[in-house]
Amino acid sequence: MVDGTLGTRFFVRIIALAILSRVGFPALGAESFPEMRAKWDQVPAGEESRKLRAAGPPFAEAERNSRLAAESLYRCHRYVEGWLAQADPETGLIPENLRQGRDHWNGRNCGADNYPFMVLTCALTDEPLFRGRMREILSTEAKITKRVDRLGDVYQFSKHGFEFNEINLDRIVFDNAEYVKDGLIPLTEWLGPSPWSERMVGIIDDIWKNAAIETPFGKIPTLNFEVNGDLLQANSRLYWFTGDRKYLDWAIRLGDYYLLGDHHPTRNLTELRLQDHGGEVVNGLAELYVAVGREGRDKQRAYQQPLREIFDNILAKGRNADGMLYSSYHPRTGANSGKPCDTWGYIYDGFYTMSLADDVPAYREAISHCLNNLLDKYEGVPWADQSTMDATADSTESALNLINRLPVNSAATWCDRQIRLMWSVQRPDGIIEGWHGDGNFARTSIMYALWKTLGVHVSPWRADVRLGAARDGENICVFLTADEPWKGRILFDRPRHREYLRLPLDYPRINQFPEWFTVEALAHYSLTDLATGAKVNRSGSELEEGVPVSLSSRQMLLWRIERLPTDSQRQ
Repeated sequence: MVDGTLGTRFFVRIIALAILSRVGFPALGAESFPEMRAKWDQVPAGEESRKLRAAGPPFAEAERNSRLAAESLYRCHRYVEGWLAQADPETGLIPENLRQGRDHWNGRNCGADNYPFMVLTCALTDEPLFRGRMREILSTEAKITKRVDRLGDVYQFSKHGFEFNEINLDRIVFDNAEYVKDGLIPLTEWLGPSPWSERMVGIIDDIWKNAAIETPFGKIPTLNFEVNGDLLQANSRLYWFTGDRKYLDWAIRLGDYYLLGDHHPTRNLTELRLQDHGGEVVNGLAELYVAVGREGRDKQRAYQQPLREIFDNILAKGRNADGMLYSSYHPRTGANSGKPCDTWGYIYDGFYTMSLADDVPAYREAISHCLNNLLDKYEGVPWADQSTMDATADSTESALNLINRLPVNSAATWCDRQIRLMWSVQRPDGIIEGWHGDGNFARTSIMYALWKTLGVHVSPWRADVRLGAARDGENICVFLTADEPWKGRILFDRPRHREYLRLPLDYPRINQFPEWFTVEALAHYSLTDLATGAKVNRSGSELEEGVPVSLSSRQMLLWRIERLPTDSQRQ
């Protein structure tokens, strides 16, 4: 029996929406992986259905989520296979695009948008590739693209060297700042300290080592608005990650430049672009605002009024009646593009961060208002950018990151619908559209999968293994099955914002992977197996490292996970 709500009938509905929205996607309708469709759509029947009903509604939800998560990860794995087949045979590096740009690697696109999410996919689905080919690509790009200290430049495969004869520092800073913010930071969000975080630190150090632009607040690396937004975010997070004050000092130079000088984003700019990369500075300033609060309130007080002015101006002039942000607008006149931006959630991330720092209810209310207006009004591709799948990915990611903080049921339904539209673009060879934005397909799909599993995952991954999770009050219910015998570990998520990035609070961050259910290493949890009635206790650290499991063919594992009270709570 096929699940009609997320199966064939809904797929047809999404195709119709895409056509009505006049999207620029390839012809839709053909299933890229027909051999997998039954696994993803088949609802348990017979004895399996009876056991799920007896276990309760959360387990039925977890089972549905297991199929969605399985589809997400399978599609990501096929994307990696598709792109590795296109790699340069000599260097092993992937090209920027499969048409124009096929002859080179660069940091701003290959490194920022595509390669990192191949790494992340392999971390979740293919450990040999993760430890082998993905590490080799990192080592190779760091070695052969190095142009200024550790900063990479555009490498042309046919020339066996750099595409440009001259060194253009602004181009190089752009490439490397994008690589860090969009690629290496998200990897560090999930992996923690790793060779990729070492690369990240080295790049940022050398960007600032070569900062050459004089300002009243000290030298900065560039005047590019987008790139400075990248650097604000990167330096704010590296300050927490490393504990080194120099990263905060560098970020403060940029904060002073935009908030205390004459380059204020809404006071001095004639247009503020909120679409895609235009809002990077807005979010970066919010992250810096949190960071400066640790070192004393003086700088935070100096920033408060000019920073709040930006956010208040966006609310007053940069959104429509639904709360959806315009792709661009004029901060002084209120004139706007009239078109919504797909990266609306990236800007609202900054609003939520400010609401945490300053307790501004109006900022949270603005986010909730927008989330409540997504369903039906913003289905398909109504965005200013309708040319690629990337807009669907970014808009879905926008909602996922925010419903993690402000749950809105209709927005969750909207995400389920939008992900189908995004998936429908993938080709049978695994490639999505054949450009660097394909990595955003994987990033959003992984984010979606982790939502459906509440961050729980298995090792080793296999295409027929289906894991899902759902909440049951304060507890969670985990469903696991496999078509063939499987032996491995079930791993639970940890508070990565604190343990890996050392952030003081889990404020929303562009391209992060939200935490849905995390275990504390020193806490204890009970695992009740509803199939057998067995109940065992495990420490949080054991759950993080993974609980060993063996499954026979079609066996269903049904676990309820409950945090045990501490001794003080028992008293």
